[in-house]
Amino acid sequence: MICTIVHQLTRNLTVKQIKEQGFADYYVDHTTGLWPQAASGVPFSAATFQSTGDPIADLMEDLAAEQKARITYDNILRLVKDDPDVYDAIKFLRAREIVHFQRFGEGLRIVQDHLNSRNFYAFNPAFDKGGNNGCGNGCARNGRCRR
Repeated sequence: MICTIVHQLTRNLTVKQIKEQGFADYYVDHTTGLWPQAASGVPFSAATFQSTGDPIADLMEDLAAEQKARITYDNILRLVKDDPDVYDAIKFLRAREIVHFQRFGEGLRIVQDHLNSRNFYAFNPAFDKGGNNGCGNGCARNGRCRR
């Protein structure tokens, strides 16, 4: 949606407007085509997504990503107050990030509810559940080593 908004705002710019608006470098590489990148110019990469296989770590990563997106939308909203079409679309996206954050939070609570509450971070539940964490004393099951 962001790329579509940018395209709609830039597709009819003249070369003079492109230069005046600071889009000259972008224009050289992409004309007014869509190229997802951060405001700093760093292109989008799937490498920004993290997956560990540990549901707690992955849900925490998801929660952080939603908050970072919300902050980005907050900053965009401050810059586009005078354009109601852009403002309304960004406001919708911001609200969606908040809902995603809430759903990931609910998912985290569900995962935690199914773990031994004293042992949230001591093991990877997807890998070690019911195991003994290699020491032979049942550490992964009860959260403390009995050596």
